[in-house]
Amino acid sequence: MAELFASTTMATIIASLILLLVPTSYSSPFITYGSRDSPIPQSDIDLLEFPLNLEYLEAEFFLYGSMGQGLDSFAPNLTMGGPRPLGAKKANLDPYTRDIIKQFAWQEVGHLRAIKNTVQGFPRPLLDLSTKSFAKTMDAAFGKRLSPPFDPYASSLHYLIASYVIPYVGLTGYVGANPKLQAAASKRLVAGLLAVESGQDAVIRGLLYEHALIRLHPYGITVAEFTNRISDLRNKLGQEGIKDEGLVVPEKLGAEGQVRGNVLAGDEYSVGYARTPEEILRIVYSSGNESTPGGFYPNGADGRIAKAYLQHS
Repeated sequence: MAELFASTTMATIIASLILLLVPTSYSSPFITYGSRDSPIPQSDIDLLEFPLNLEYLEAEFFLYGSMGQGLDSFAPNLTMGGPRPLGAKKANLDPYTRDIIKQFAWQEVGHLRAIKNTVQGFPRPLLDLSTKSFAKTMDAAFGKRLSPPFDPYASSLHYLIASYVIPYVGLTGYVGANPKLQAAASKRLVAGLLAVESGQDAVIRGLLYEHALIRLHPYGITVAEFTNRISDLRNKLGQEGIKDEGLVVPEKLGAEGQVRGNVLAGDEYSVGYARTPEEILRIVYSSGNESTPGGFYPNGADGRIAKAYLQHS
């Protein structure tokens, strides 16, 4: 008992000393993110608001996919009165996958809160999460019309392939935004968002990699080929070279040129790729043009950056 007391006392002393050594400027992870009273330059505000477009998309897709309802049911204040998404519905998921997607869903709700605690934000834009929207993306990826049309809500594997389309685009945006930010609060927020978005993408890729050689019924196309085609499409739409890679790549593109398996995407140094807002708009609009809305955003994205391009269209 005496040894336990001594050990506990020593742990308390050490913990107290560590706290004394922590700089007063340290931002505790338990402190609520952001404050609109903090001095954040307009350029930071624009870069922090832009990803709300993708966070809205992810939140609605994961909420509906796992629980059959979206932000209007679970966090209506976060929508700021924006229109309900088109075509979103509960997916036919196995219990394990549903549990993971449900976790992702609530994480995305947290991301929306974190950003809006820092900047004002904007209402949820019109999102097209219909089967038809995803089917068009898959048809574009393969350069032909798949028959039957791809249905992201049909099964766990269908849904995971559809999920492959989404978080990765957002995380490359965070990688691209981070060096452009000026305020410490902005950098801390984006680093935290990037950490979780990267985790989501890693989980999705890991689950898909386990089934990489399985042929998706009824197309007879492997899961790996789906991811490769989707990545190729995003590279084509982004128009800035290779910033996207599927689950199986030529060995020269694998880590250190040693492997073909590609469970995590990265450049020649296995460092995450970066994208600009312009590249992201070209991809999520499915148009290859940041001034031409479409795809998941029929009326275009919101925020000063996106609106500037819409005004030029």
